[in-house]
Amino acid sequence: MEIYEVILYLNNGLLFICAVLGLIKYKFFKNTEKWYVYYIIFLFLIEAIVKISLYQLAVKDLSFIFPYYVSGELLVLGILFIRKLKMPYYWYIPLAILAGYLFIDNSHVTDDVKKVISNIVVICFAGYALLTEIKNSKINDRFMLADSFIFLYYTLSVFLFFLLRQLSNLGEAEAKIIWSINNLLCSFLYLSIIYTFLKLKK
Repeated sequence: MEIYEVILYLNNGLLFICAVLGLIKYKFFKNTEKWYVYYIIFLFLIEAIVKISLYQLAVKDLSFIFPYYVSGELLVLGILFIRKLKMPYYWYIPLAILAGYLFIDNSHVTDDVKKVISNIVVICFAGYALLTEIKNSKINDRFMLADSFIFLYYTLSVFLFFLLRQLSNLGEAEAKIIWSINNLLCSFLYLSIIYTFLKLKK
């Protein structure tokens, strides 16, 4: 329990640092790169809403936040990679439709499955971006490290989800250990973005 809480607070602290650095360094970003800042700010706002709801408003059921989180995360990252990869504008159409589908209440698809669908789409975008960056040696991509950790984090998150589904008899302590691994991976993602933001120059 203590390890879970320490990693969670570490994760939240790194997210806060990411958001502050993103705002400070905003003028150094190219137009497409600004979507990394929007991504971090979005995650920070979602986390802030969760904390305020829990500790200030004493809200017990936070399920109302989940559709905004899943669909918003997919939309922001999808737009980021579509713009970065210079994909045709019609790619925004299926992205918006899928984000809308994940937002609406659907009794046939659970929230966990929606998150997995969102993650798999992000994995495809990030993986294609990495292949493009590796294939074209002339590309001087300042966010290749961040893209690598985005790919790694969302891939392992899907793996951990299926692991939890297979080990359905786990107790609360064991489940929190697995979620601690997920939060630790997320912390490495934030560290990669912090490093990228710090070394960013015009």
